Amino acid sequence: MSSLPITPIAHSTMHEHVYKRLCDLLLDGSIAPGQMVTINGLAESFGVSAMPIREALKRLTAANALTVVSGRTIGVPNLDADRIRDMRRVRLLLEPAAARWAAERINETFLADLAEALSELEKAAADMDRARFVRSNHRFHFTIYRHAKSETALSAIEMLWLRVGPSFHLLRKENQYRYSNMMHQAAFEAFNAGDADAAAKAIQSDIEDGMDSLLAIL
Repeated sequence: MSSLPITPIAHSTMHEHVYKRLCDLLLDGSIAPGQMVTINGLAESFGVSAMPIREALKRLTAANALTVVSGRTIGVPNLDADRIRDMRRVRLLLEPAAARWAAERINETFLADLAEALSELEKAAADMDRARFVRSNHRFHFTIYRHAKSETALSAIEMLWLRVGPSFHLLRKENQYRYSNMMHQAAFEAFNAGDADAAAKAIQSDIEDGMDSLLAIL
């Protein structure tokens, strides 16, 4: 009996892999607000059975990142002004705090990872590559939030980003990218200097501008 392969581990890994891929699609705007997807369509695209797709969608609908439209059709909820204001308020509580905690435990690896993410952001902005900018923006911010070493805060921030992430593809204007990268640069410099207050302020400004821009688009 002990020599038999432990198949539930592979089963669990497949479910997590599918969930992560769906999260990535939401975070980089590949699934946009108002867009509909089906369990069968996703299963075919991912090359898996319907079961891991169904389980991943169940987790994402429970987190309000997706919503059941009808039967087996799932959609990204359209954000309204009230939801954006609510997420803005909560993001401003959590994310600057996480930046402050990250700044209290600076090391060379963290700074190198952040510098690489910032370089990707600058290249994406120069090329006006929306998808690349959104992905790099996620990498930059979550390099910070993971370094804060608070699983509770990280989990809450991830759920917020899953809800608002699909709308980031609407922020396409060149000046939006430029201002956002000014805040990213300010955050990097603050971390490099070990200035927790300045790092938190830069992240706060970036959130305020991005969420206010979404409100203006609405």
